[in-house]
Amino acid sequence: MANKKAPVVKRKYLLYFWLLVLAGPTIIALHLFSISVGLWGPLPTFDELENPKSNLASEIYSADQKILGTYFVQNRSNVKYEDLSPFLVDALVSTEDERYYWHSGVDLIGLARAIILMVKGRR
Repeated sequence: MANKKAPVVKRKYLLYFWLLVLAGPTIIALHLFSISVGLWGPLPTFDELENPKSNLASEIYSADQKILGTYFVQNRSNVKYEDLSPFLVDALVSTEDERYYWHSGVDLIGLARAIILMVKGRR
């Protein structure tokens, strides 16, 4: 009787194994499909990604081109990259990505570290 039960148990575990193996890619594919059809909201166009809108302050000028005042929710103004202090750029890079200048846009070391920590259950 034990001999007949062993193949049934093996078959059950084999079925669970294949369900787990196929469930992950299927869930990922369904999630990506739901994003592409707009289930989670519309995706931005390439033009919106390349030229984001920012909430710049409205400036009021007098007839002699003097600023009378500004109206804003967030006090923002456009600045060219060349006008930024190199210390500001270096500070931003050092706080965001210390290997910024040594990879092509995807930090494989940081990505591997994030995956390992995620698998271990740490944030």
